[in-house]
Amino acid sequence: MNETFDVIIIGAGPAGLSASIYTGRARLKTLVLEKGMPGGQILTSDWIENYPGFPKGISPFQLMGEFRKQAEHFGAVIRTDEVKSIKKQNNLWLLSGYQETNLTRAVIIATGSYYRKLGVEGENELTGRGVSYCAICDAAFFKDKKIAVVGGSNNALTEAIFLAKFGKSIKVIHRRDELRGEKILQERIMSNDRIDVIWNSVVTKINGKDKLEGVILRNVKDDSTHELKVDGLFISIGTHPNSEFLNDLVELDQLGFIKVDDGMRTDQEGIFAAGDVTNACPKQVATASGSGVNAAISVSEYLQNLDL
Repeated sequence: MNETFDVIIIGAGPAGLSASIYTGRARLKTLVLEKGMPGGQILTSDWIENYPGFPKGISPFQLMGEFRKQAEHFGAVIRTDEVKSIKKQNNLWLLSGYQETNLTRAVIIATGSYYRKLGVEGENELTGRGVSYCAICDAAFFKDKKIAVVGGSNNALTEAIFLAKFGKSIKVIHRRDELRGEKILQERIMSNDRIDVIWNSVVTKINGKDKLEGVILRNVKDDSTHELKVDGLFISIGTHPNSEFLNDLVELDQLGFIKVDDGMRTDQEGIFAAGDVTNACPKQVATASGSGVNAAISVSEYLQNLDL
């Protein structure tokens, strides 16, 4: 056993670090546990242009570095460890990791989510070099370029429509012969002169050395293949929440995202959640940060009521 804290925050992305700034300011003894590098999934982006206060954009490493400095300035302790389990122990929560075990009065889960990948050759190597998972984040980099979007869901179609405001041409690559998104989105796709759908096709390889040059497509009907030359590839086949370690501790939705109320409270008293791991947060740095603040305020209120 190591220490006892007022609140332990799991995850040091925008949600977790924002929460720790507020719990620190509330003079709550705060520990932030992060299994990797503080900053979260946004560190895979080259540049952030849509976070308020930086009109020319900012490096994600610089932005998250400032988040961390501010959290530590207000007293948050940030350590590297991966939480394996959370269990009730008397009136406290026992968090066991690979490095240490700690007790806490409250928990904020801010473990984020990760993009589903195609799992094909070239994907990892060219991520951030033409391959992206977020149109809102990266569309501006592909002005007047040839772009492809993989997927047929609401999110994929919405991204294709958004990208059409920037790109010279948009190809929607879908493995079936009909789209899964809402009819109104399908109508917008079909009526947009810049957007074409490539049916019954999957990406089998992503080509390029220092940057994306094209993708190899396979037709699932006749097994034929051909290369599609593109400058940008947006993969929109969903996200996975980092919630597996919870083992039914809190209620999840059918996709595994943590269900929260308007104060980021879970169904388990003393456990809160924030950011992309929840079912109530758009996948943006600003909204993740805001949900972390919301969770921290709720934690402060919860602990104050416990002490009455």
